[in-house]
Amino acid sequence: MLCGGMEHPFPQGDANAHVGGGVTPSNISVSLFASLERLSRLVDIAYCVGNTGITQPFNCVSRCKDFPTLSLVTSWNTGALMSDSCGYIAVDHGAQQPSRGPAPVSASPHANPAQLSSQGKGSIIIAFRGTYSIANTIVDLSTVPQEYVPYPAPDDGGSQPPKEPGHTCNNCTVHMGFLTSWQIARRDVLPAIKPLREQYPDYTVHLVGHSLGGAVAALAALELKVSLGWDNVVVTTFGEPRVGNDEFVGYLDSVFQLAAADKGAQAGQQQTYRRVTHVGDPVPLLPLREWGYSSHAGEIFIAKSDLPPETSDIRHCNGDYDSRCTAGSDGEAIKAAGQAIAAEQRAADVVVLEGQGLWDFPTRYKLWELLFAHRDYFWRLGLCIPGGDPTDWGRDRYPAPDEL
Repeated sequence: MLCGGMEHPFPQGDANAHVGGGVTPSNISVSLFASLERLSRLVDIAYCVGNTGITQPFNCVSRCKDFPTLSLVTSWNTGALMSDSCGYIAVDHGAQQPSRGPAPVSASPHANPAQLSSQGKGSIIIAFRGTYSIANTIVDLSTVPQEYVPYPAPDDGGSQPPKEPGHTCNNCTVHMGFLTSWQIARRDVLPAIKPLREQYPDYTVHLVGHSLGGAVAALAALELKVSLGWDNVVVTTFGEPRVGNDEFVGYLDSVFQLAAADKGAQAGQQQTYRRVTHVGDPVPLLPLREWGYSSHAGEIFIAKSDLPPETSDIRHCNGDYDSRCTAGSDGEAIKAAGQAIAAEQRAADVVVLEGQGLWDFPTRYKLWELLFAHRDYFWRLGLCIPGGDPTDWGRDRYPAPDEL
């Protein structure tokens, strides 16, 4: 089922779930929870681009006021005819953000995200907006793969070898729409972030994205890491769809050393690519494996169907395919996401799927519940209105760890 009555894919109280003979790191720490929650607000603000807008120093009708230390550098909106890529770039100098040590895992998961950053260091934030419609997202995903070459585009001297040695992507293909979106967006993004990198060489570069924006963030991050040779790059995506084939997945895992993140909780906490998924969200399983696409490692899974989650609801996952996380769909029965839409139109009672798994659901669970599952990442993402989604307005703020 979706969004309600779903059993946790992990037994309650299971600190370390065993997967494939290994050990999955336990629930995420308080400090990581606070970081992910903070980043989810930042990616939500990207939905203001192309809507009511973001203005300097860092103002919008949504949650910009939660981030007084951010300064807007630029935003971009390529328009619907040019892949509809939107986003913004900002600098966080962290001047008002205290340096804190890691909070104890046993503490409450709530932390004030606007007051937590990279332990007193600044950061450059590149936020990619997602798509507004889950139906459009599914349609957008049904396209053919395209060859992927992780070197600079022709306008940057496309025959150059990568500056990051040892990383090649043989027989790699990626989603044509995602690649086109990044190729267009990079014309605005790279000229803006290269001077920032020179001005603030010690600042961490954070790329964040939701939905389609997560896929574009993945391709952007690979170019920064491999082609430009930047080392302090951290990627956090929410509801990221599958970007490429098995070879591409192996390449991305290698570049971000995601295999090392499976070696224990400490390594998992320090991974530089966090692919956050949510129970009931079909998008991380699209496009289908039958179409030649695969999921990469670095997954952090939210097992709670409604808002808000706690640290006990969020776990690290092992490898590219952990059956206890989003991949627990038993034979990719999510292929019926499209069938669900058709069945809903026929007013059928039950969607008939191949196999019985996590994603088999009666059609009484309407399409808008798929939409909520795709947007419920700490907050309901995608609404650029004052205070965000109205269902969030009554929620207490996240107290800082020193208030616990």
